[in-house]
Amino acid sequence: QVQLVESGGGLVQAGGSLRVSCAPSGRTFWSYSMGWFRQAPGKEREFVAALSWNSSTTYYADSVKGRFTISGDNAKNTVYLQMNSLKPEDTGGYYCAAKQIPGSITSPTYYRYWGQGTQVTVSS
Repeated sequence: QVQLVESGGGLVQAGGSLRVSCAPSGRTFWSYSMGWFRQAPGKEREFVAALSWNSSTTYYADSVKGRFTISGDNAKNTVYLQMNSLKPEDTGGYYCAAKQIPGSITSPTYYRYWGQGTQVTVSS
């Protein structure tokens, strides 16, 4: 069974930085790309960033461009999200996911495997 495990969340003041990580446990697997999504209480899960393994292209939501950086290791299916200049509106559960289904890289529909999430809280 494939499992993704996130780590590195926490509480930080506005303007601060955090780095969250995602690594697989269990059996090995392949993916087109790895992504990060987040979900605030009472809101739908939204796309944050993604990394395409084939082209090494990165994708970002407009709300995090210039502040967040996604990186990873294809051989290990490990992905990181460096978050700088954090804002209170960045607060939420952060989930990594592995994309195996052809389709939009920004839609959670096309990601097959998901982690349990790590909480990021930004205080004002």
